[in-house]
Amino acid sequence: MSPAIPLAYSDDKVSTLQVRSQHQKEDSHLQSLYQKGVKHLCDNGVAKVPRKYILPVSDRPDIGNGEPCYKQKSLKLPIINLAELQGPNRTDMLRSLANACKQYGFFQLANHGVPLEVTSNMIDVCKRFFELPYEIRAKYMFSDMSAPVRYGTSFNQNKDGVFCWRDFLKLMCNPLPEVLPHWPSSPVDLRQLAEAYTKETKNLFQLLMEAILESLEIEATITNTMEEDDIAKEFQDGSQLLISNCYPPCPEPDLTLGMPPHSDYGFLTLLLQDEVKGLQIQFEGEWLTVEPIPNAFVVNVGDHLEIFSNGRYKSVLHRVLTNAERTRVTIASLHSLPFHCTIRPWPRLINEDNPRRYKETDFSTFLKYISSCEPKKKNFLESRKIH
Repeated sequence: MSPAIPLAYSDDKVSTLQVRSQHQKEDSHLQSLYQKGVKHLCDNGVAKVPRKYILPVSDRPDIGNGEPCYKQKSLKLPIINLAELQGPNRTDMLRSLANACKQYGFFQLANHGVPLEVTSNMIDVCKRFFELPYEIRAKYMFSDMSAPVRYGTSFNQNKDGVFCWRDFLKLMCNPLPEVLPHWPSSPVDLRQLAEAYTKETKNLFQLLMEAILESLEIEATITNTMEEDDIAKEFQDGSQLLISNCYPPCPEPDLTLGMPPHSDYGFLTLLLQDEVKGLQIQFEGEWLTVEPIPNAFVVNVGDHLEIFSNGRYKSVLHRVLTNAERTRVTIASLHSLPFHCTIRPWPRLINEDNPRRYKETDFSTFLKYISSCEPKKKNFLESRKIH
């Protein structure tokens, strides 16, 4: 047998191994690049959406008449006027609030009393943070979900099979005097402006929860008791998490999402948007774009409020679209009871006609869940339902 034959086979094998090794090195390099976030990709001139961000066809945003769906169908959410809610028309406004929480799971909050200077400064300083050099932002990249500050990308970059077109800065807000020194020191005014915004949104959340508790009483035709006062006190010491989201321009917005369909875990989320559209909610089986209203908060029911209300108020799926022209920056303030508290259906809402529909839960259960699997849609809330 000629020795040339096995020698040729060995050369082919070596060549295959070399190609495979080269591909592995390239994949490793790309994975490292993706972990640095989409802002870093865009700053380096990405012209096409990398494969890591391309969704299966069934999960991509719809295209109609050649235009992205955020230019197609839109939805005008119910508007709750906080000034009227605190005035002589409170009972009527409470009914409007209850209807918004039941039918939409979302509403726009106008005349909320948070100074325009506070909200505009918060949007501005977050934009400036995302414009900092990557090396400065990267100092706050931690895998520990309980860290007081965390910069990252995608939805859950340690679990996501397909990445989404989003970078974020998360700031824990409890207890504020202890976590504040850990917040980013650049830009130099970030801590000061974020602290003012945190205090304003916390007060706003407490006002809203007082109204929501009252609206649930009207819905269930029950009378006020000391129990409500105890719950209101727990909300005063409740948990708060600020999340600033950055969605850079995407070269192919029809292939990916800024955030996948999901629900929020807490009681309420107060979302501050800039003027760029992107938020969509699932309403009557369709994805509809929320029209931004200047100087208004978009407020949505979270999983904890759906559990607490025993299903009367709905935590609704929502997602974020990208666009090819403009960066979109938002600030979400997520509120719930203190982290150590157990969330369960309000006993006063349970009777023979309305049996208990949810198991109890707490924040540690939620963290274990999202640490063990890829979060999808309302899977966590579904795991809490009594079937």
